[in-house]
Amino acid sequence: MFLFAEQAHELPLIVQFVNHYLGEPVHKFQVAYTEPMWNKLVFSHFGTTAEKAFGGPYTVENAIPWYTIMFVIACALTVFVISLLKGKLSEDDPKGGQLTLEAGYLAIKNMISTIIGEHGARHFPVVATFGILILVSNLMGQFPLFWSPTASVNVTFALGISSFVYYNYIGISENGLLGHLAHFAGPKLPFAIALFITPLIFVIELISNSIRPFTLGVRLFANMFSDEQVFTQITNLAPPFTHFVVPLVLTLLGVFVAFVQAFVFTLLSMIYIGEVTHAPHDHHDEEHTDEAHGEAIAAHA
Repeated sequence: MFLFAEQAHELPLIVQFVNHYLGEPVHKFQVAYTEPMWNKLVFSHFGTTAEKAFGGPYTVENAIPWYTIMFVIACALTVFVISLLKGKLSEDDPKGGQLTLEAGYLAIKNMISTIIGEHGARHFPVVATFGILILVSNLMGQFPLFWSPTASVNVTFALGISSFVYYNYIGISENGLLGHLAHFAGPKLPFAIALFITPLIFVIELISNSIRPFTLGVRLFANMFSDEQVFTQITNLAPPFTHFVVPLVLTLLGVFVAFVQAFVFTLLSMIYIGEVTHAPHDHHDEEHTDEAHGEAIAAHA
């Protein structure tokens, strides 16, 4: 968020700076290649153009969208923050940054263990990346001259699709394509019931799974965008009085929303991963348990 809400309609200075030096060559490339490609392959079939669909007109000033620049900055800040907290690792005398990093690591690790299982540790890099990157992106809007890239639906949909592709890849790689699709059919039922109920469950689950990128993206975008709008509208109610104490209160609320939304996105991603993955040798362990149980019954008899 900006210090003063009336500045919110202006693009951040860093966006203007980047487009000032890089906007012209990018704009020429778009006009020469990407715009004709989109028009020919997609938008010509719907009677519109890429410029109208993407909220044109294309200009040098908006050749590189603000959310692209802000998300690149968020990625760089994420790497920088982790490196800063890590510092020089020490077992004997850990510094405050290392302790903070370890606390975050243990929190995410415990969530993975609880939701996915002990075997979910291999998903830690992806889950942690989602959590930290989204948190940094959310918090960027609380500082002058920055906007939250997650306040753009383009970024949140990209994150939602990334989560969707990852957990479906895990499901297919572990269970095979048919096995992955089979889990949409629900539990095994008696044949007479399954003949009618199972296809219905399969269709409902397939549709529910297919719209998850949309729901993930819209949930994150709506909360972050509304937070920006609430800040802007309230601070402009009675200027200059609402430019002093009110922004501080709204900033604290914005920080809370940033943490909650990063947590929700990460939590849902872990739940989706947990649905399609399983511990190694689960089937073997079940067979071993059944065999041991049978031997115990025989011995008792």
